[in-house]
Amino acid sequence: MLLLYALLKTLHVSAIAISGLGFVLRYALLAPGRARPAWVRVGPHVVDTVLLVSAIALACLQQASPLALPWLAAKIVALPLYIGLGTIALKRGRLPRQRAVAFVAALACYAYIVSVALTRNPWGFFGVFFA
Repeated sequence: MLLLYALLKTLHVSAIAISGLGFVLRYALLAPGRARPAWVRVGPHVVDTVLLVSAIALACLQQASPLALPWLAAKIVALPLYIGLGTIALKRGRLPRQRAVAFVAALACYAYIVSVALTRNPWGFFGVFFA
């Protein structure tokens, strides 16, 4: 069971890193009239599916409930915000400035989610100031 947990956690952490890097690369590749490579269209869906499945598997292995673990609930609440900001940065933003602001905000949200996971504190890196 310990080996399964270690493998799942490694898979999950790797998917987190690949997802974040992929987001930055996709934003960097945004240019009017530029064709998007196949990995830009398909890759994020594969990585995000692996990320979600591994997260659910880890929670099940640990018998963790978001209602019982405030740090896990905080990550789950922040995730739709990250996704929404990411779609504005990559697709829905009409102006370059809107996309840039959404990109920076999405990166901050990503950093918050990672910091919550690392500290297991719903304040994440804000815990330094408020906890």
